[in-house]
Amino acid sequence: MNDRPRRSAPPGRPHADSPPSPGAGTPSSRTSGPPSSPDVGTPSSGTEPQPSPATGSKTIDTGLRLLEILRDHPDGMTISELARAADVHRNAVARHLTALRNHRLVSRNGTRFTLGLGIVELGAAVQHRLRAAAEGALQSLADDCRATAFISVLDAEEEVVVLAVAEPQGSDFHVAYRAGNRHAVDRGAPGIAILAGRPPHPDERSIVRESRRAGYAVTAGELQSGAWGVAAPIVARGRPAEASIGVVKIGAQDESAIAPRVLTAANEIARLL
Repeated sequence: MNDRPRRSAPPGRPHADSPPSPGAGTPSSRTSGPPSSPDVGTPSSGTEPQPSPATGSKTIDTGLRLLEILRDHPDGMTISELARAADVHRNAVARHLTALRNHRLVSRNGTRFTLGLGIVELGAAVQHRLRAAAEGALQSLADDCRATAFISVLDAEEEVVVLAVAEPQGSDFHVAYRAGNRHAVDRGAPGIAILAGRPPHPDERSIVRESRRAGYAVTAGELQSGAWGVAAPIVARGRPAEASIGVVKIGAQDESAIAPRVLTAANEIARLL
């Protein structure tokens, strides 16, 4: 045992026999716990963390699914009802609804949620683009077939709405058709053509299946006595049809002469969308 007295170290300097103090310029070999984590929301690398493509796609898909469910329930739904319908946890539904409300795609009345005015504005923009793309083709179709030509779009209430109409120039007699007219989607060539441009449904009419095979729909007297119509779906970029183009005349016409012209017009518009 060494009985020699130990000399005191100068102030501010550790004694030669003293262990170095952590933080005094000499790193300690011991740790008292796991490394501290950066603050939540502040990445240590200095870059924003990015969700994986799969996560992002799932998030978008869920939001779109909620909009589709609300489209089919115009009276609105509660968070719990939406969660059951979408098979998504109600907390996740609440987060999605908050984001959709921020963009005015969803509105809230008490505990119920409905589609918001932002949807109407987006729809109006799409319809404007459709009108612009169809303007030339629509008038050419009317003149070539010497018949009233029209563009119809699918509405959320399972109806078809006439979006635009072109009357044949120089014709003394044609069917009067007004923009804004509505009818059931499964009646008349315009609606049947739209359904034919969408995935099959088990309850669809046989004429829809026949029209899907042919690429266009032909009906007589379904919307107006004596009226004969041909319509083809406008299928843009492989998406399910939301619109159709067609012509209407009084009395049966030569389908083999008119249908190819309607199909050409539909394809021309689809290329512009």
